[in-house]
Amino acid sequence: MKKIIGLLVTAFVVLGLMSTNAMADAAKGQKYYLKYMKNDSGMNGAKFATQHTQAEWKALFDGKGEKFIAEYSKKFPALEGFFKGEKFAKFMSDIKDFCIEYASDSGNVPSC
Repeated sequence: MKKIIGLLVTAFVVLGLMSTNAMADAAKGQKYYLKYMKNDSGMNGAKFATQHTQAEWKALFDGKGEKFIAEYSKKFPALEGFFKGEKFAKFMSDIKDFCIEYASDSGNVPSC
């Protein structure tokens, strides 16, 4: 009986750790924004994130972020290559969380 309970507890802990790593992170999104997007957009993170409300950011990032890519490729043509590359696909969920976390109606202000 102790072995079964031990296995169940271990399984729950492992599953909990795996799901935490798979979740997006606003702090990582802020770092990716600063590294890959700030120079070409000409805006700091606070100004960029407050362009939309949380609901608007969610709508822009729905699916594979097609609406976000379309809008911001028009505004900042220098970023189009980044948006269509593998790095953006990899970092999109973190950038989305950053934008939502610091949206105009969130009340939060990033440190960048």
